[in-house]
Amino acid sequence: MTGTEPAALPPTGAPAGARIDTSKPHPARVYDWFLGGKDNYPVDEALGKQIMSLDQSAQHVARGNRAFMRRATGWLAAEAGIRQFLDIGSGIPTAPNLHQIAQATAPETRVVYADNDPVVLAHSAALLHSTPEGSVDYLQCDVRSPRRILDLAAATLDLTRPVAVSLVALLHFVPDEDGAYELVKHLVDALPSGSYLVLSQLTPELDPVGVQRGVEMYAAGGVSLAPRNRTEIARFFEGLVPVAPGLVLLEDWHPELASSGDEPRTAAPIPLYAAVARKP
Repeated sequence: MTGTEPAALPPTGAPAGARIDTSKPHPARVYDWFLGGKDNYPVDEALGKQIMSLDQSAQHVARGNRAFMRRATGWLAAEAGIRQFLDIGSGIPTAPNLHQIAQATAPETRVVYADNDPVVLAHSAALLHSTPEGSVDYLQCDVRSPRRILDLAAATLDLTRPVAVSLVALLHFVPDEDGAYELVKHLVDALPSGSYLVLSQLTPELDPVGVQRGVEMYAAGGVSLAPRNRTEIARFFEGLVPVAPGLVLLEDWHPELASSGDEPRTAAPIPLYAAVARKP
């Protein structure tokens, strides 16, 4: 979090000095509302309802993105043998969480979650528990501070061994002027060969008018939204080796790995691109 924020009492479990800004919506809490969670404030619900009033698919999009995270994490743990994950912009815990998926395959897996909302950190510390063999940690950090994230994550992760960095539905909240491409490069450059980048990103290509409305609604709530086309999203993966099928629409990334609890596909595709890529 940055700047001067109206003070609100932090929830139980929040770090000392944490302050929750209830004057404007936060993407993690709006996302929680879309997923049917209760860890959000009226301002988050209001924006969620406003978006739903113009786009009834918004909840389906949020749930579809969550399903992509589950498929990608399961593949990385089972097929790629990844035993360390750094989930940035992790959001409020919603079962099954990333560490539960990875540790179901390999109990020794180590996971670090990072988010810039004190609400996320409080609920993560209270609700997320590792297997005895593995480890889970929680950082209150902003993705715009990749060096700080890496420095703190090093207390749990061995950064000389492969790590999967998860940036799921995050970078469309980081405009180019905030250094979106540079921060991804910083994260990837700091990790060894065999590491992976997991990313999903909103695109205007399928529904330019609807996405622009979303941009305007988030902006009215004080949140920047930066949709990108496929070419722009592909730039995040420069120098990496994509896992088949490459950079595709969200629901087309290994749909055969879907779980029974995933929502069925609809006629209108989810307007996000997604990919998993390996650092050679």
